Amino acid sequence: MSEAKIALVTGANKGIGYEIAAGLGALGYRVGVGARDEKRRDDAVARLRAGGVDAFGVPLDVTDDDSVSAAAELITHHGGRLDALVNNAGITGGHPQQPSNVDPAVIRTVVETNVIGVVRVTNAMLPLLRRSPSPRIVNMSSSVGSLTRQSGPGSETTTGPVAVAYAPSKTFLNAVTLQYVKELAGTNILINCACPGFVATDLNGFRGIRTPQQGAATAIRLATLPDGGPTGGFFEDAGVVSW
Repeated sequence: MSEAKIALVTGANKGIGYEIAAGLGALGYRVGVGARDEKRRDDAVARLRAGGVDAFGVPLDVTDDDSVSAAAELITHHGGRLDALVNNAGITGGHPQQPSNVDPAVIRTVVETNVIGVVRVTNAMLPLLRRSPSPRIVNMSSSVGSLTRQSGPGSETTTGPVAVAYAPSKTFLNAVTLQYVKELAGTNILINCACPGFVATDLNGFRGIRTPQQGAATAIRLATLPDGGPTGGFFEDAGVVSW
């Protein structure tokens, strides 16, 4: 069994996911770069390796059962266990998304990636995580999934555009995360949600005010929590995010 800790980051070929992979690699993790696009995945692995990261590519479409099963087999081959899983892959479904005229297919597509994809990958990786002495799971959420922030005073002008597919998908993801917390209570698996903040990525047309590296910081911290660290929380750089 490999001595280096092993991490898998989904959607890691660019943006926040890439920076999470880079950050974990800088801490000595061997990092699986999960991504659908072969060229982008290979390019990301090459850039990470050039920076000194022990990275390897993981062909991974979180919406496809066979792809996820093959990814689990690949991780098994590379180390026999998984120490950190960061479920970062996500889509917005496009903007704007008015609830009164949205195509239900858009909501279905977003949930398939942002929620069901997380369940699919997590369940496939759980046997590998259970082999780790200190397994960690991080689900990349967003403050737009916070019902408290979305319904508070002034939220109409401070919480971004109407997004009836994307924002509720993150609320759904938060709720699913808490169900895993219940099931995994009493184990050594710590699972938390991370909000990266408003990061400039192609997901939002690079309108964000934070860098991908800044957006990766909370996820990296949660993926490397010490034993006895928090589980079942929702965190950003400034601290706890209200559900």
